[in-house]
Amino acid sequence: MLRAAVTAGVALPLLSGCVTGGDDDEDPAAGNTGVKSADNPLGVKADAPLEVVIFKGGYGDDYAKHAGTLYTQKYAGAKIDHQGIQKIGEALQPRFVANTPPDVVDNTGASRLDIATLVSAKQVSDLSQLLDAPAYDDPGKTVRDTLLPGVVDDGTFDTVPLTLNFTYTAWGLWYSRPLFAARGWSYPKNWDEMLTLCATIKAAGIAPWTYQGKYPEYINDPLLSMAAKTGGPSLVKAVDNLEPNAWKAPGLIGAAEAFAELAGKGYIMSGSEALSHTEAQAAWSQGKAAFIPCGSWLESEQKGVTAPSFDMVMGPVPSRTSADVLKHTALQAASSESFLVPAKATNPAGGMEYLRILFSKQSAKAFAETAGTLPAVAGATDGLTLSSGLGSVRDAVQAAGTETFTYRFRTWYAPLAKAVDDATGELVNRRSTAAQWSDRIQKAADSLAKDSSVKKYTR
Repeated sequence: MLRAAVTAGVALPLLSGCVTGGDDDEDPAAGNTGVKSADNPLGVKADAPLEVVIFKGGYGDDYAKHAGTLYTQKYAGAKIDHQGIQKIGEALQPRFVANTPPDVVDNTGASRLDIATLVSAKQVSDLSQLLDAPAYDDPGKTVRDTLLPGVVDDGTFDTVPLTLNFTYTAWGLWYSRPLFAARGWSYPKNWDEMLTLCATIKAAGIAPWTYQGKYPEYINDPLLSMAAKTGGPSLVKAVDNLEPNAWKAPGLIGAAEAFAELAGKGYIMSGSEALSHTEAQAAWSQGKAAFIPCGSWLESEQKGVTAPSFDMVMGPVPSRTSADVLKHTALQAASSESFLVPAKATNPAGGMEYLRILFSKQSAKAFAETAGTLPAVAGATDGLTLSSGLGSVRDAVQAAGTETFTYRFRTWYAPLAKAVDDATGELVNRRSTAAQWSDRIQKAADSLAKDSSVKKYTR
């Protein structure tokens, strides 16, 4: 199951009791540095070697090599040791334990290192000076200014930015643009319009919805997106912060009622509960259902399965009420493909400079062209001819503007995530009510909040 590495995979923990951090008063980026200047804002020593380790997954590592080429063009005396590998945790765990890590790490993939352990052991550099440095190809802005909404927050731990994510994922509802055009259907902006359209779709002999039934987190996304639009940022924070009765908020219960109604009216394709993500997506792309919820990786995942003429596009989850705090264009979105500079790196200044180059519009644009994925750098796709899916994701992100949001409880608290998945599976298969859904999840959240053995995070 793919969730674009935002929540997927199992992190590899560091060996217990073997990791040591630096002194509290030690500057984590005061290693092999040169003189800072307007052209060298991070004080890179021009001839210092740089070691870069990249997760070579679905995106490959050519985009990272491209950034390395730009680095050596600027610092001709530097030699880059580039390693593209898949098992990041297995390869680097011993090196972090020995305090001999690389200078840059793309900590992604199923066996990535446990970032929480790295953070608590003070093994990760504060990236504030990188974020506040001039952008590589737009010195009138800082690196921070060039990133899409939420990217810095996604990599922040206890108010300190420690990782920087390179790709940007959005979640919404997918449909075939030619199908809707041929039938004269318009994408719904609110839930009443959705239900009216679903009745029309069903009458045409097509299931209005399907979903990846074996993995109910997929249908959690539109439900929780609807709740966030109703209740706004305060609802999302209350959920993530494990506040008492957070899951009993009207926005959440209202969203659960909406999806219970969707199921109750027979608008979810029969048998969806038994389908894997690939099976559900195949059925949808064969025209058996009009809508499917998914993240923005869907188009790439369906290559070779979906006919080019299907012309898939993504739209935002419709609003629940006219009194929602956020507009109907608001979007659940988050960044992924996590980069960090180890605190014990030999050349941390060079590591941050490499990231300054990687997160330039020039590098991000090259990535978008080859990977078919939205980078975390604003404007990186400007001027590019995009596929229907990626173009619709770009348009949705632009339309959302600052109204993007993401829940973090799934990353922070795996047991709560499972409780939500299980409860939603029961809800959309008509085995529980919205009130029972809320009670079940609140009980799991309360249990977690009282468990002193679990580290708590706040936002």
